[in-house]
Amino acid sequence: MTTPPVIQRWLELIDDGHGGDGGDGGDVTALLAPDAVFYSPAVFTPQEGRDKTAAYLTAAAKLFGGNDFRYVNQWYAERSAVLEFVADIDGIHVNGIDMIEWNQSDEITSFKVMLRPFKALQTVIPKMAELLGN
Repeated sequence: MTTPPVIQRWLELIDDGHGGDGGDGGDVTALLAPDAVFYSPAVFTPQEGRDKTAAYLTAAAKLFGGNDFRYVNQWYAERSAVLEFVADIDGIHVNGIDMIEWNQSDEITSFKVMLRPFKALQTVIPKMAELLGN
């Protein structure tokens, strides 16, 4: 199956942010539906709305950029995808998945992140909190 257009745009945005120039991956907001929801591996409550979702995705792009972040597997359905990634942060191997759903307008409606192992989650949580100003 070919890469769905919305996922292709996401991958291009991520690649732009990891080009070694220290960029933040550009503006993710254009990819998001107004009612987009972000599900963090570290926060129990869903983060609802385009602005909150964009804030989390931008912070994640800053955290993972330059840390050998790369997608290693991808699975697609009609309006959803699962992208498996790896990275190394402060010497800790991070393995996770992005579960992405989108609407008929090719806008992301749901972005769920899962991380393993537990030590990776312990490494990522305080860094994301700092980037988000929490």
